[in-house]
Amino acid sequence: QVQLVESGGGLLQPGGSLRLSCAASGFSLDYYAIAWFRQVPGKEGEGFGCISSRGGTTYYTESVKGRFTMSRDNAKNTVYLQMNSLKPEDTAVYYCASRSWCLNWEKNIYEYNYWGQGTQVTVSS
Repeated sequence: QVQLVESGGGLLQPGGSLRLSCAASGFSLDYYAIAWFRQVPGKEGEGFGCISSRGGTTYYTESVKGRFTMSRDNAKNTVYLQMNSLKPEDTAVYYCASRSWCLNWEKNIYEYNYWGQGTQVTVSS
C-alpha cells in the first residue's frame, strides 16, 4: 500500500520540543521532496516547509524559521521534523506530503501526489 504516515505528535508545554516523522511505504522517497503543512480546525491550512529529495535544500516560512528543522533519512524512507521552542499557536494537525521538487511548493497544491493522515500537536500549559 502506497502511503505516508506521520507520527510523533502529542501534548506538550510551551517551550518544549517534539520530533515528527513522516514514513513512506509502498514507494521510495529517494525521488520526492516532502513538504509539511498544518491545519487548525476551521482555519485554512498552512504550508511551512519543504525539503528536497536529497535533503540538500530546505525552505521554511517565517512562522517556523529558526525553530523547526526538517531532515531526512532516505535509507529509512523517512523524513523528520524537529520542532523546538513550541508555542501555543503551533497547535494543529501536522501533515506531510510528497511532490517531485520544492519549486512552488506553497502554491501548486495539485502537484502533491501523496498525503499523510496527520498527527495532532497540542502546545498548552
